[in-house]
Amino acid sequence: MRVRKFLVPLMILFLASCGQEEKKASDLLSRAETSFRSGNYNEAKLQIDSIRSLYPKVFDVRKKAIKLMQQVELEEQQTSLRYLDSVMTVKQMVLDSMKVGFVLEKDTAYQETGNYFYPSQVVEKNIGRTFLRACVSEKGEMSLTSIYCAGGSLNHTSVKVSSADAFAQTPASPDMYVTTDLGRKIEKADYKLGADGGVIGFIIANKDARSLKLEFIGDRTYRTVMYSPDIKAIVEVSKLAQVLAAMEEIRKEQKEANLKIQFLKKKIAETASEEL
Repeated sequence: MRVRKFLVPLMILFLASCGQEEKKASDLLSRAETSFRSGNYNEAKLQIDSIRSLYPKVFDVRKKAIKLMQQVELEEQQTSLRYLDSVMTVKQMVLDSMKVGFVLEKDTAYQETGNYFYPSQVVEKNIGRTFLRACVSEKGEMSLTSIYCAGGSLNHTSVKVSSADAFAQTPASPDMYVTTDLGRKIEKADYKLGADGGVIGFIIANKDARSLKLEFIGDRTYRTVMYSPDIKAIVEVSKLAQVLAAMEEIRKEQKEANLKIQFLKKKIAETASEEL
């Protein structure tokens, strides 16, 4: 009898405690649902996380919270995708207006991705010229190519661009190669943006200069001058590269969002199936 008298109050306290926890968890769930309906997804997720951490034994509410979390995350990804789609539409309009000022070179027989050049720097207009040329791929990857054909073997792997009081120099290029045109030897070396030693940024910073000093560095050094048409070409290609690179990044984010949406829809369907 004494044990029973002792257990009954404990049972009452336990049930009262459970009831209080369920009420608190339900209140949090209600607040999470309100946050979700108002589009405040971060707040909704914080409230759901609180249910998981504070009330691990309130199983019915936890199940509802898990379902709500799936809905929150799905709507969050769908909202993100709608935003990305709208941004891509704007970027595409900008690209369409810009790319008419460039020449796209692409051999569809063996190239999946073509390259844009500024009209003044296309090959046919620069035969026999030693200069620094810019291009950007359709995926937004910009690079410079140093082209040397001033006679003799230079075996250059680097270029240096200078103003009166400053300069930038590329690291040694891993992509140096030699071609010929009508028996003339042509040396070329490529420098991708980000591995160009800041040369592209330096030229952009000096975009208003009439000329810059240009040095081809190899077994010996060949010095020449970069004039404003080539400076302008590199600056304009960099502008196009920014748009193309931004679009490529948006495509990656769109792909990621679509994958997450597919995963969440599958999880929601599985949860509904388990309930049935």
